[in-house]
Amino acid sequence: MKLKLGAVAAVAILFTSPVKADELRDAVEADLPSLMEIYKDLHSNPELSFQEVRTAKKLADEARRLGFEVTEKIGRTGVVAVMKNGPGPVVMIRADMDALPVIEQTGLPYASKVIATTQDGIETGVMHACGHDTHMTGWVGSARYLSANKDKWSGTLVMILQPAEEIGSGAREMLNDGLFTRFPKPDYVLAFHDAAGVKAGMVGYASGFALANVDSVDITVRGVGGHGAYPHTTKDPIVLASRIVTSLQTLVSREINPQDPAVITVGSFHAGSKHNIISDEAKLLLTVRSYSDETRAALIAGIKRIAKGEAIAAGMPEDRMPIVNHREDEYTPATFNNPELAEPLSVIFKKRFGENRVIKSQPVMGGEDFSRYRREDPDNIKSMIFWVGGVPHDEYEKAQKSGSKLPSLHSPFWAPDAEKVIATGTEAVLAATLDLMKK
Repeated sequence: MKLKLGAVAAVAILFTSPVKADELRDAVEADLPSLMEIYKDLHSNPELSFQEVRTAKKLADEARRLGFEVTEKIGRTGVVAVMKNGPGPVVMIRADMDALPVIEQTGLPYASKVIATTQDGIETGVMHACGHDTHMTGWVGSARYLSANKDKWSGTLVMILQPAEEIGSGAREMLNDGLFTRFPKPDYVLAFHDAAGVKAGMVGYASGFALANVDSVDITVRGVGGHGAYPHTTKDPIVLASRIVTSLQTLVSREINPQDPAVITVGSFHAGSKHNIISDEAKLLLTVRSYSDETRAALIAGIKRIAKGEAIAAGMPEDRMPIVNHREDEYTPATFNNPELAEPLSVIFKKRFGENRVIKSQPVMGGEDFSRYRREDPDNIKSMIFWVGGVPHDEYEKAQKSGSKLPSLHSPFWAPDAEKVIATGTEAVLAATLDLMKK
């Protein structure tokens, strides 16, 4: 997307902070002890995707007490809270609710001890290893301030709690359940996400693409099995699958423009059961990442072509060609931050937090179904998701000096500086919202 500099400048003039920095910050800090109690409760009681029943009720009840019109069970377990406050834009603030099937090993006094069963029937520990508990707590802090300060903004506020972000289904389910038809459709959509590689309290933003398309592809490589001592009597699917794995990498290195990011990772290769048996099948599980729809289509088509082409080269019979299953239902679109929104809001953040706490981030190849809200009506909806650093300062400095690795998101050891994440995330969301909805 190309953006004229004049358009950016014109928009930037409109984005002026409606409240004094100390007023907003003092309000957030005063509410922080109460917010931390909510955070600790959410952290101790995580719920898996589409199982967020306790979480949804707890936060829906909070929104009702604040005067929002609340509807539950949107997209199975999602929550929509609406507050109308005169004329103006519709701004949607989103937080995700689900936790991960991870056994917590942080050693925190309020660490999760929850055991649950996944949709696949696997019993597992559960942990907020991606920081969604900080997102939800920031959501509460934002709702509290906005409901108590209606004289500072005008328009319609739509605050949603989304299920199942971790499996890429929650946003789609809420949209399919009428999020933009049963409730006011937003002009702007905002969210923040904690970051495991950035010092706590920092704010990072990307202008344009922020996160990638995410596709899952299964390849069943079929062969003709037999005795390992007589390979000439077989068609070995392991050898064929190995060729496919190697050839797939040429899609990125030789068929995609080097300046157009793309990733094909074979995350699982499974075949056979015994040393001296050539199996009749091998299975590959792939994750495929891209930004543009055109690159995504080229990668998926290339995977199908290479799988079949290598099988033909190996002399595989037509009835034993590989089966390529593109899991379209699990697709998560690339997340795009509208520059005409992201750039002016970055100015607001820099004025509020200081230049040294706000950084322009590079886009990453991770995925987020937050992308679906803007894509539902890209001509009329502008969206921005930004990062809030969560690494405790002493741990960050120690890692910088020693070169040691920090726990990543989804790690059982990920324990952000929750107070700084919540305080910074809440303040940033509120600063952006108040600017967009200023009277």
